[in-house]
Amino acid sequence: MTTRAAESVTATRTGVGAPARLPLAAIALYAAPTAGVGFMDVFASLYLMKFATDVLGIAPATMGVIFLMSRIVGAVSDPIAGFLSDRTHSRLGRRRPWLLGIAIPLAVAFTCLWSPPERLAPAELALWTAVCVVLFQATVNFWQMPHDALGAELSDDYHDRNRIFGTKRVVFGVGALLVFAAVAGLTSASHPRPVARSIAIAASAVTVALMLYMAIRVRERAEFQGRGGARPFDVLADVWRNPHARILLFVFFAQQLGIGTIMVVAAYHTDYVLGSAGALSLVLGSFFLVSIACVPLWIVLGRRFEKKTLLLASMVMVCLAFGGMFFVGRGDVALLVSLAALAGAAGSAGDVVFPSLCADVIDWDELRTGERKEGVYFASWNFVAKTAQGLAGVATGFLLAASGFVPNQPQTATATLAIRALMSGYPLLCYALGALAFVRFRLDRAAHAALRAELDARRT
Repeated sequence: MTTRAAESVTATRTGVGAPARLPLAAIALYAAPTAGVGFMDVFASLYLMKFATDVLGIAPATMGVIFLMSRIVGAVSDPIAGFLSDRTHSRLGRRRPWLLGIAIPLAVAFTCLWSPPERLAPAELALWTAVCVVLFQATVNFWQMPHDALGAELSDDYHDRNRIFGTKRVVFGVGALLVFAAVAGLTSASHPRPVARSIAIAASAVTVALMLYMAIRVRERAEFQGRGGARPFDVLADVWRNPHARILLFVFFAQQLGIGTIMVVAAYHTDYVLGSAGALSLVLGSFFLVSIACVPLWIVLGRRFEKKTLLLASMVMVCLAFGGMFFVGRGDVALLVSLAALAGAAGSAGDVVFPSLCADVIDWDELRTGERKEGVYFASWNFVAKTAQGLAGVATGFLLAASGFVPNQPQTATATLAIRALMSGYPLLCYALGALAFVRFRLDRAAHAALRAELDARRT
């Protein structure tokens, strides 16, 4: 990373010499640590439950309670981390003290999570795992909130924000894809505990190096220092009073309800409807790979079309993909993989455009309140996402039970129909409702340019 690229992160629209386009090197510097965070997050989400029950011998019910505790901690720590990050005032800036300070605790928590001492008794092992899961969740949140907020501050440019968050999505996705190799190594190992420990140590070392390098080299915008909201409940009220934010919160909630349901029910669908449980990795792989590959396309399209137009188009495409999944029958692996790829291609627009729109909405809040509350805004969207995903899991469980679903048995027509509906009709409905609400969004390119001009005049 060149010094020039690192210094360009500090440039603002208030200076005469401010760049019109943020260098890709500066964006890569910001996004680099998310490769490690993506690996850690997806690895824990995808395989920790199985590792804990099958390798460590912890009861599934105990792990369920532990995961519930971690979700509660996540729901509480997101707004706290966002608020404290906005309020921090130091010579390093608002975000960098957190980005520097959390890196090593996060790595230690992740390493300990996968490396419990073998001498622990069952109760002690459960306690060790519970503490590590909660600490890992908390440290991830206390790193992620300042990092998300920093992304919204790097540039005022309407199009640069697509590039920033699109690049971040690609880097995160690359880290997440490495999880498949790690899981393959673990599942084939005759002694998985030392393998898990080695994977965790290697991932932690790389992630800490990327985090520290980014936090040392990046520079924050001095004019944002000391401009966070003063009272927690007041700043949350400001988010709700922002009409653009309210729409985005509803749209995001609806989308996450749909996606959360699919992530829970996909394994049931491939097993009991498709009749090929082994196709799950192929379906998920096609979704993630195509999603990552299409990010550059949405960034390019973002320079020609309105963000609203792109996001509405992507939601319609996702609805078509979900609707088609209802007609998947036994053995239709190619059809399901194709529909998953279509959903991934369309859904990646949201990964690019949605956080970019969030940054635009934060500018509207600054114009109204005179404050910069990126941390609180991104914490609000994270809270909505986690709430929706939690509700999706609970609702899916109840609906499967109500349909007469019996595990490891041929399913009745009612249970099969319920799985089809949860994989197709319900997510389609969620996205359709989100699209209808998003039609009312009014902060387009021209409106943002006007408010940016007024903000620039105030800052000068």
